[in-house]
Amino acid sequence: MASNYNAAIAFSAVLTLLLFPLLTVGELVQEQPLVLKYHNGQLLKGRITVNLIWYGSFTPIQRSVIVDFINSLSKAPNAALPSTATWWKTTENYKGGSSALVVGSQILHPAYTLGKSLEGKHLLALASKFNQLNSITVVLTGKDVAVKGFCMSRCGTHGSTRGVQNATRTAYIWVGNSETQCPGQCAWPFHQPIYGPQTPPLVAPNGDVGVDGMIINLATLLAGTVTNPFNNGYFQGPPTAPLEAVSACPGVFGSGSYPGYPGRVLVDKVTGASYNAHGVNGRRYLVPAMWDPQSLTCKTLV
Repeated sequence: MASNYNAAIAFSAVLTLLLFPLLTVGELVQEQPLVLKYHNGQLLKGRITVNLIWYGSFTPIQRSVIVDFINSLSKAPNAALPSTATWWKTTENYKGGSSALVVGSQILHPAYTLGKSLEGKHLLALASKFNQLNSITVVLTGKDVAVKGFCMSRCGTHGSTRGVQNATRTAYIWVGNSETQCPGQCAWPFHQPIYGPQTPPLVAPNGDVGVDGMIINLATLLAGTVTNPFNNGYFQGPPTAPLEAVSACPGVFGSGSYPGYPGRVLVDKVTGASYNAHGVNGRRYLVPAMWDPQSLTCKTLV
């Protein structure tokens, strides 16, 4: 048996509802604080193993960018500030304390054993390769792999699977590489959006629009998974289409953001690459804003 729900990542360049206050006749009405309600369910806390399944073609460099990102969330003591670890630390403000992510096993599927056109059942089959407590299985699909619903309404999902005897419920994430399919939807702000304000795209910090876009979506879904792993944690709205820790803050990467503009971020003077967080091995990343339960705001690093 398997249970699955979509945590669709909104097309951040065009959503405005959470970014602007409402105007009434002759006056500005102050916007109410954003609140994600806790629904009294289990969160993923403590040491969490992140197992990776690479489906399709990924170069060693692409894999290292993503592995380094996950390692940067909990194991970057010497990283410069602002850091990805500082960003992830906001998850500690949710009930239950810290969520320490540790990269576990990795499986490579370069031969497209399930084909190049996948559906939800295929993602569940891949995610079921691992079945262990307090873990997250991350399924990553290559740029030439089509997944039903990809680009149409989502850039990734998270959900859960159960073991054959329903003993263990395991969280999983799927994220696709949108480089050749829909970078304007799933790799913004490193590519011009397919619609909405047409501001110049930012330069990807790791030189790969598809993978740097995957980092943004993976960050979104990792935060959503540890704070709402089984659809009864922190979220706002209907459980079938919840706004979660990061998806509740669409299109915000730095201070002063507005629709079509990601906000003020850091820029490398030599390469022109945009980023807002340092990671392990000298990596730089652009991470989205995360809702902070203490301040009731979408929190950015810069």
